[in-house]
Amino acid sequence: MLRIVDFRGRSLSKSGYFRELPRAVLDVAAAMELIAPILERVKDGHESDLIDLAEEFDGVRPVAIKVPREVIDQSLDQLAPEIRVALEISIERIRKVHENQKRLEHTTQVVDGGTVIEKWVPVDRVGLYVPGGKAVYPSSVMMNVIPAQIAKVPSIAVASPPQAHFGGYPHPTILATCALLGVFEVYAVGGAQAIALFAYGMAGVCEKVDLVTGPGNIYVAAAKRALRGVIAIDSEAGPTEIAILADESANAKDVAADLMSQAEHDTIAAAVLVTTSPELADKVIKELELRVPLTKHSERIAEALSGIQSAIALVDTIEQGLDVVNAYGAEHLEIQTNDARTHAAEIRNAGAVFIGRFSPVSLGDYSAGSNHVLPTGGCACHSSGLSVQTFLRGLHFVEYNETAFTDISSVVITLANAEDLPAHGEAIAVRSEKS
Repeated sequence: MLRIVDFRGRSLSKSGYFRELPRAVLDVAAAMELIAPILERVKDGHESDLIDLAEEFDGVRPVAIKVPREVIDQSLDQLAPEIRVALEISIERIRKVHENQKRLEHTTQVVDGGTVIEKWVPVDRVGLYVPGGKAVYPSSVMMNVIPAQIAKVPSIAVASPPQAHFGGYPHPTILATCALLGVFEVYAVGGAQAIALFAYGMAGVCEKVDLVTGPGNIYVAAAKRALRGVIAIDSEAGPTEIAILADESANAKDVAADLMSQAEHDTIAAAVLVTTSPELADKVIKELELRVPLTKHSERIAEALSGIQSAIALVDTIEQGLDVVNAYGAEHLEIQTNDARTHAAEIRNAGAVFIGRFSPVSLGDYSAGSNHVLPTGGCACHSSGLSVQTFLRGLHFVEYNETAFTDISSVVITLANAEDLPAHGEAIAVRSEKS
C-alpha cells in the first residue's frame, strides 16, 4: 500500500531528499485558466451570478448569498450539546495559545531627539474561507476567526460553500461555530467565486476585504494566486500531509492510524513515514492492510496511501532521518522516537511538530491549542502557519527634532548622492535654507 524509498547507504542533499519524496501533482496554473471566467463574472456581476454559480458548482440555488442572522442563531440553538461543549473547550485552548502571539508596541530612542515607534496595526477587514465538500470543518472556523479576533481585526466575514441538504446555506455546524465566536457576517459561497467576492466586493452583497485566509481546494488556491495583489493572502494551501519520524520504539498501530488520519482528507493527501526500523515499517504496512478496509473512507485513504506522494523512507540513523524530514518540510510532523523531545529540537522545517506518542496530529487539528492552517508542499521551509501575526502589519512612526535631524543631514545627503538621487538630498538640504 505504501511504496518504499530506501535512503540507507546514501547521503543526499536537501534537494535530493526533496526530489525522491514528491508531492502529488497539483497544476494550479491550469486551474487559474479554468477559473478566470469565474473571477471576471463575479467582478462585474450581481448576486444572481453568485446564485447561478452555486447551482452550477454546488447543485443548489441559495435564497440569498448572505446568511440571515436568524439562520445562524437557529443553527447554534439546534447544535448537539456534546458538539457545543467540544467546540467551547477547543475555542478556549486555541485562544489561550494565540493570546501569547500578540505583538507589543516598541519605542526606540535612536538618538536624543530621534525616535522610531513600531506599532502593530490589524488589517481593516478580512475574509475567512472555510471549505466544504468531503467534510465539515468547524475547526477551520475556529483556527481562522480566533487569531483574527485577538489581532483586533474590526471587520470579519466568513464564506463557506452552500449545501443542498441545508437549504443552500453552509453546514449548520459551521454556522453554529460562527455564532459561538460572535461572527454573524457569513456568506453561502464557495470555491473561486468566494475568493473573488472577497477580493472585489459586490454592491448590496459584500464589502471588499483586505486579506483572505483559510484552506481550500485547487480552485481556491488558484483564485488566491490570481487575485494576490488585489488582496493579501495567507498562503496557497495544497493537499494535507503528514510525515512521521520514528524508530523501533514507536507503536505500529499508532503510526498506521496517524498516517490514515491525514490520508482521510483527500486522495492526493501525503502520508510519509521516515524510520530507522525495517521491522516497524513491516508492522505498519500490516496494520494498514488490516485497518484501512474497516474505516469509513477506506477507498479515499487507500488511494492516498498508494499515490506517489506517500511512502515509507528507510534511513540508517535518526540523524539521517532528521535530514530527510527537514528537507521534506511537512505540514504536520510527528516525532515518535525514544528521545522525541531531543530530536524535535533539531527540526527546522515543519508547519507544526507533534512530540511523542500522546501528541498526534489529530490533537492539533482540533483541540491542542495550536493552529491547523499550516504551510503545505514544502512551503514550511520558508513560511509559517496562520497566527495573530497574519492579521497584523508593522508600522514605523518616525519623529526627529531639529537637532537630531541636523546631526544626521550630511550622512543622508552623502548616501543620496551616492545613489544618484540628488533630489533626495535636496529634500534634506532645503530644511537648512533660510526663508
